[in-house]
Amino acid sequence: MKISSPEYDLSAAVWRKSSYSGGSGGDCLEVADDHPGIVPVRDSKDHDGPKLVFRTAVWSAFVDGVKTVR
Repeated sequence: MKISSPEYDLSAAVWRKSSYSGGSGGDCLEVADDHPGIVPVRDSKDHDGPKLVFRTAVWSAFVDGVKTVR
């Protein structure tokens, strides 16, 4: 069984580094704003690599969880 997922055009996305990323340039995430209902995420070291897309509520729950553990 094949599970399909929607394709999102992120070619014009404006990416910003996560405020939780370290300053050493190592393990960094970038997110793109202004995409209603979704939060695109990518590795800052691999701009042409795969992007993950999360529903806004799921991303918010993840960020809240990170803040709690931190």
